[in-house]
Amino acid sequence: MDGETDGLVVGSEDSGPDRRRRVHGMLKLYYGLNEEGQVLDQQESLDPCYINGPHFDPELYLNKLRRECSLAELMDQETCMVKQIRSLDSDMQTLVYENYNKFISATDTIRKMKNDFKKMEDEMDRLSANMATITDFSARISGTLQDQHTQITKLSGVHTLLRKLQFLFELPARLNKCLELQAYAQAVNSHRRARCVLQQYSHLPSFKGIQDDCHAIMDKLAQELRQKFRDGGSSAKDLSECVELLLQLDEPAEELCDKFLSHARSRLESDLQGLEAEIRPYPSAPMKDASATRSSSTAAAGSPTENAPKMSTLLSPTSNTDILEFIDRGCNEFVSSLCLVITSYQELFITHAQTGELATKNIPQMANGKLHAFVDDLAARYFSLVDRRIQEEKGVSDNSLLVRALDRFHRRLQAVAKLLPGSDVPNKGTEIVMRAATERVKQYLSALQSFYMDSLTDVRQALATPRLSMTGVSVAGGGALLGGAVCGRDAPNSLPELLSSLSASILNQIKSVLASVHLFTAKDITFSNKPYFKGEFCSRGVRESLVVSFIKFVCQSSRQFCESAGDKGGSTPPALLLLLSRLCLDYETSTISYILTLTDEQFLVQHHSPVTPVTTLCAEAREAAQKLLNHYVKVQGLIISQMLRKSVETRDWVNTIEPRNVRAVMKRVVEDTTSIDVQVGLLYEEGVRKAHSSDSSKRTFSVYSSSRQQARYAASYTPSAPMDTSLLSNIHKLFSERIDIFSSVEFNKVSVMTGIIKISLKTFLECVRLRTFGRYGLQQIQVDCHYLQMYLWRFVSDENLVHFLLDEIVGSSAHRCLDPAPMEQSVIEVICERG
Repeated sequence: MDGETDGLVVGSEDSGPDRRRRVHGMLKLYYGLNEEGQVLDQQESLDPCYINGPHFDPELYLNKLRRECSLAELMDQETCMVKQIRSLDSDMQTLVYENYNKFISATDTIRKMKNDFKKMEDEMDRLSANMATITDFSARISGTLQDQHTQITKLSGVHTLLRKLQFLFELPARLNKCLELQAYAQAVNSHRRARCVLQQYSHLPSFKGIQDDCHAIMDKLAQELRQKFRDGGSSAKDLSECVELLLQLDEPAEELCDKFLSHARSRLESDLQGLEAEIRPYPSAPMKDASATRSSSTAAAGSPTENAPKMSTLLSPTSNTDILEFIDRGCNEFVSSLCLVITSYQELFITHAQTGELATKNIPQMANGKLHAFVDDLAARYFSLVDRRIQEEKGVSDNSLLVRALDRFHRRLQAVAKLLPGSDVPNKGTEIVMRAATERVKQYLSALQSFYMDSLTDVRQALATPRLSMTGVSVAGGGALLGGAVCGRDAPNSLPELLSSLSASILNQIKSVLASVHLFTAKDITFSNKPYFKGEFCSRGVRESLVVSFIKFVCQSSRQFCESAGDKGGSTPPALLLLLSRLCLDYETSTISYILTLTDEQFLVQHHSPVTPVTTLCAEAREAAQKLLNHYVKVQGLIISQMLRKSVETRDWVNTIEPRNVRAVMKRVVEDTTSIDVQVGLLYEEGVRKAHSSDSSKRTFSVYSSSRQQARYAASYTPSAPMDTSLLSNIHKLFSERIDIFSSVEFNKVSVMTGIIKISLKTFLECVRLRTFGRYGLQQIQVDCHYLQMYLWRFVSDENLVHFLLDEIVGSSAHRCLDPAPMEQSVIEVICERG
């Protein structure tokens, strides 16, 4: 009882799939099988001590355990065996319970099968009897009808022959009736059915007469088909049927191809003539005045109309319809008709000729060659008209119509590509699209260039107005950057604002142009995603041909203002040179990088082909800025130099009176230099100066009254004065720093002013060297130089430069003085302070 209870407990604990696998495993061991279902090793199964083997001996097993195991191990072994016995009893009990229902079900199934098989045997016996009866009846019917079957077959053959003979005898009348009713297809089919028989029995007189009558009728039918085909007044379906019937009547295929294409050409040429009529200009189409168009289409910077290019906005006056309507008409009439002709032609002479009797005549190759030549010829004329019409689209105000027209043109040509593989028509159409897009980019580039030059003209006008003040007074004319005049209150009121307005208007114009050109790459445009268009157009077209070319144009046109006097650069206002140099410098520092980054982001430019790097453009812009600034320094220096030169050359320095005042020209020089300093400071930073001494404004006194100067003047009275003076001057120059008058300036105010003052004072020095001075002439030079020293040292990077040049001027005057008697320094100071 305890064993059964333990077995139930073990069975309840080991329930589930793990227990089921364990039970199966123990059963396999009982039957001498391993986990894979194979018989265990023979040596292991023969061991009498192997408890799971068939030769197990309990006495030997117990004796072995007593010998090898201790008492504790024996107790453990007993406990383990008891558990295993209980587990096996429980498993055996479970197997019996689980399979009891299956045994009962199997017994019922076997009993039911015995009953079903008995009924099936009875039905099979009845079926066999019925089949025997049917076979007996079939044999008796075949024996009864054997003699009549042969007679029926003969009569059926005779009936068929009579019907064929009746068809042949009635064929001429049937053909005439079809000819009257214009049932040409039925007549041709009837004749084709009888043609072989008539040809085979043409040696018989009766069949010969039928054949001759049929030939005469078919000749008349063929003549009518040719006339119908030649007239071409029927529909496309009737024309196709006519050609098919003529081919079945052995009409020459090449001649039919030529006639079919000739008829189609007349219709397509009428469509082309209609398109060409739309390209012809109006009988009296007045061209709009470009200046009026420009003035009406421009607006001030920041206006809502600034998003579209406003320069060269000329509508096409030579076309009755817009470009989209023109392309629509060409696609709906010419291209659709051409596709219909291609489809009909291929169906007649290529597809249909590859089957039936025409397959052996090698028609498709000949017909395909003629079709390609025909399509290429007419397509070339159509493309020529489309090209001419696209060239009339000179306006750059709106790209949407042109882009939609090109998209529709490109999309409809794909139908031709599908209908006629291997044709060059799609490639030619793609070339037109590429050429139109490239031409539009060129127009935008030209418009940008014109806008830039017009903006510079407006800037020059603004700089020329008397209201322009570099110190912040209102600037007139600055609002005309976009080509339109604005009132004074809308104009920039300072040179920086003028520069900012110019730069902003150009940048806005570039953005609006990029937005307009971006329509060519919209997602809904079929040709925009084609690799042959997008990569080339975005990289070479927009980036290089438009943006990079415009940036180069800005740099090149700016450099042209640096040409020498006498050319067109000679009359350039200095303020414009300064403004352009700052513009080019701003382009080098930030604007070029911004524009190219904007272009690459908008057009997803893939740099597969070599493109101009940003560094190259920045270097070109910096070079232009440097050249402009150098030229500005040169121009301003020459303006001041011209005043100094005239002041020296027009004065009698030998017979002049004793100086009592500073000459007016020196005051003018200081005033102009101050004005230039303010002007440059509006656009450029201050720059770095060397440390000034505390008595910079009075160093002239110590220099001009030094023992070296007095020794120089006194030495001139001695016999060896010229030699000694020259020697002292040369020695002084050896230890002085060399001054490069026309060196490049840096981009700051101090460097610019230093360059201007160097040119001015160097000119003053050279003019002095060409004159002869009296006593008062030398003293006047002393006064003028001291006055210049009082103010000019503030503008230069190194005040010693001014000291040296002014010292040279006074020294040269003393060398060329007939009576060198210097003025006292205190008197010079009083005159300069008073003047």
